[in-house]
Amino acid sequence: MAAEPEADVTPRSGTLKTTVLLATLAVLAIGLSIAGTLWFLADRSEAGGGTDDPAELAAAQEPAFTPSQYQVLDKALVTTVQAEGRQRYVQVHLAFEADNGEALAAARLHLPLLRSQMIGVLSGSDFMALQAPNGRAALTSELLAAVNRVLEQEGAPGLRAVLLRNFVLQ
Repeated sequence: MAAEPEADVTPRSGTLKTTVLLATLAVLAIGLSIAGTLWFLADRSEAGGGTDDPAELAAAQEPAFTPSQYQVLDKALVTTVQAEGRQRYVQVHLAFEADNGEALAAARLHLPLLRSQMIGVLSGSDFMALQAPNGRAALTSELLAAVNRVLEQEGAPGLRAVLLRNFVLQ
């Protein structure tokens, strides 16, 4: 039998150099990525450009987030509106949105007056306008203005929004 030549078992130096080069580039890219992230997230005030003036520090800070508070009105507002010589009914379930509990407490205290004002706004509305989405948005703006006007007269803080929970036209 003829002797077969032995296969070269040692890897070629070209592929070994390429593998080492790619591994080095990967480690370098990861290191630069980490360094760049840390640089962007670093606090700039420690870099020597900061000030010790409390007024400037207070102005530079963002205002604290205050979550909204809600009060749901248990009873719906029901009234009639005129539409082309016919009497139509409107039923609205509402909720109040405020920044603080003080405004909601004032709204609870003056709720009979607020309901009366809101029913007046509803009954003065146009039936055809209430059928359109932008008409309902205008209605909530009018209701908010009426409620805040009453709360302002009573010396209480105003509400942020009047929200429609359910809206029925008949």
